[in-house]
Amino acid sequence: METRPLGETGHESSILTFGTIALDFLDQPEANRMVEDVLDAGVNHFDVAPTYGDAELKLAPKLAEHRDEIFLGCKTQERTYYGAWGELHRSLDRLDTDYIDLYQFHALTRYDELDTVTGDYTPEMAQDHDEGALAAFKEAKEEGLIGHIGLTSHGDPSVIRTAIKRIPELETVMFPLNYTLDAKEGPEYDYRSVLDLARERGLGTLCIKAFAEEPWPEDLPRDERPYETWYRPYDTPDEIETCLRYALSQGMTSIPSAGDPRLAPMIVDAARNFEEMDAAEQERLRDDARDADSPVPSP
Repeated sequence: METRPLGETGHESSILTFGTIALDFLDQPEANRMVEDVLDAGVNHFDVAPTYGDAELKLAPKLAEHRDEIFLGCKTQERTYYGAWGELHRSLDRLDTDYIDLYQFHALTRYDELDTVTGDYTPEMAQDHDEGALAAFKEAKEEGLIGHIGLTSHGDPSVIRTAIKRIPELETVMFPLNYTLDAKEGPEYDYRSVLDLARERGLGTLCIKAFAEEPWPEDLPRDERPYETWYRPYDTPDEIETCLRYALSQGMTSIPSAGDPRLAPMIVDAARNFEEMDAAEQERLRDDARDADSPVPSP
């Protein structure tokens, strides 16, 4: 499988990142087989989070066997100094590892969250001042518990751009991009500007929601959805290949796979067979999707 430099981290990431939330829906033997399958396909970048059910626990056995082959990304939604330290240690324990290659501020979507992460405060807030999660990340990096610092968001593109500018320690950013979003006008859809700024700053770029077709219908109960994804995904081999080719042809470093394990084999096949998409086909896709609903951004 093709690899690309993950910004300036020094790591060459496979163009597909394994979204390990899929493991949460499998029993342990099935989870073990899926990890082996994606490794055999050439995937070397894995992404996990404590909010992904038991994914950390189910990844742990094979992570221990293949630790040198896996560039491990993990995340936290804790924004405070002590909260981030606590969740980092919990993830290390659950993953049964002594370091995480890439630790990310997870789902940062609001300016007040960014203020908390960076430890910025007004004089009125001084009494309750917390150093912020960024301080914990930097200390963890100095201690060798994490290798690199990143951010993930599926919210307002302006918040992501501001975070990139305010956190010079960032080395990667994970955000949505697909041809439906790219076809839309308006600042709430302008993830293209995030990509441009990230590349200008030398950051690795991870493309979430590449396989998102549209929001689930509001009247469709969660237990009746055919997939364990928070959006309706494209789900045929041709559609998935088109989504992957489009996102990677914009220069994204890598694409995390969709969360449902039934989609993973098709996504892996598409990544193994990746070919660049020409400009004419990209424009046709954007034209066809211009009036489609998008499930992002989301608060």
